[in-house]
Amino acid sequence: MRSSTLIKTPEEIARIRKAGRILARVLKACAEAIEPNRTTGAELNALAERLVLEMGGFPAFKGYRLYPAALCVSINETIVHGLPDNRVLREGDLVSLDMGVFYEGYCADAALTVAVGRVDYPRKRLMRVTEEAFYEALKVAQAGNTIGDIGAAIQGYVEQFGFRPAHGLAGHGVGRYVHEPPEVPNEGEPGEGPRLQPGMVLAIEPMIVMGKPDVAVAEDGWAIITADRQPASHYEHTIVITENGAEILTVE
Repeated sequence: MRSSTLIKTPEEIARIRKAGRILARVLKACAEAIEPNRTTGAELNALAERLVLEMGGFPAFKGYRLYPAALCVSINETIVHGLPDNRVLREGDLVSLDMGVFYEGYCADAALTVAVGRVDYPRKRLMRVTEEAFYEALKVAQAGNTIGDIGAAIQGYVEQFGFRPAHGLAGHGVGRYVHEPPEVPNEGEPGEGPRLQPGMVLAIEPMIVMGKPDVAVAEDGWAIITADRQPASHYEHTIVITENGAEILTVE
């Protein structure tokens, strides 16, 4: 893919922003629909797909690399790409909801982690730190800085609390396609990697683990899990680099 695809025009950004608004509403509705010990991932997936279509969008993940669902539902030790099924979400679970939406040919991508009912303090802390790490990254997502600055901000923040970024998992460019260059790692060195420019649209997504950072692929061939089966948390927004900092596009 040519590097020219990295810089989006104002018209393209406007379409991504529209996709992002749809996505924000859908993720909020799915999070609010969770009832401990009752709701299943399959039910959330059905809700997400119905709402996206009703709002004029299209679920970007469904069919992408043969992924069979609209929504990724990743529970506890599953970091990303969890297949929604008939497993009931239990009190105390952490569940990540990750989705992409196309609107008028352009894509936005976002994720959040939800506490199912009451969860213990270490899990609450993991969720909070993961979300805060995104906002630490947002502070350095400025024109003239680098991709390495983003990764270093995330890594440095979460490691203060004893957490680690999951090895090998990263954010990415997004726009006409679900995944575009550049890769946006959650760890790195300041000043390294591509330089940020106005018009770049990125999905920044801290994927943070409570235990060791090593990962494995589950038996279904889709879900990426922590190798030590410790909990993980995921928080993501699509942003655009502007002359005056970064703007989040996946908000209502």
